[in-house]
Amino acid sequence: MFLTGVVLAAGASVRLGEPKQLLPYRGRTLLDATVDLARSCGFDQLLVTVGGAAGDIRDRVDLTGCQVVQNPAFSTGCGSSVRTAARAVDPRADALVLLLGDQPGVRAADVRRVAAAGTPLAVCRYADGLGHPFRFGREVLPELYDLHGDKAVWKLLHSGRHPVTEVIVEGPVPIDVDTRADYERLLAGEA
Repeated sequence: MFLTGVVLAAGASVRLGEPKQLLPYRGRTLLDATVDLARSCGFDQLLVTVGGAAGDIRDRVDLTGCQVVQNPAFSTGCGSSVRTAARAVDPRADALVLLLGDQPGVRAADVRRVAAAGTPLAVCRYADGLGHPFRFGREVLPELYDLHGDKAVWKLLHSGRHPVTEVIVEGPVPIDVDTRADYERLLAGEA
């Protein structure tokens, strides 16, 4: 099975006021941690979308082994990053696994379990709700070309057009860093 991993890192970090991808985390950056996680999953292709702070990300994050995809419409929401990445997916891909660049607490074992799901869509079912990573099978990829807005992948997931596997994952949804308070909670959890 040929799998493409996508790390979404194109956001402008409007709520935080500085590029969250570059926040210090474990001696490197937040995005380094997520890219390292993605590398450890053994994807056949690994895409990283950039937009806001693209130059600084390229300068400061180790993107070795990644195909960097520039999203010129990053300010229009996450849907544009998914759309941009979907167009760069290798035609051999059986599925795409979507990770958030600001969510380093996801475990590689859980990513692999989502990637192995046999349905067109898969999502993690954490103790407190659904969350990333998501899996989109080959038959769903064309629908990613038309996504718009911030919650576009969720709308596709809940559309009822495709079977969805909920992969049971222990613990709460990992912290997604959007605000200074989220970042502080992430760091506090490391203590």
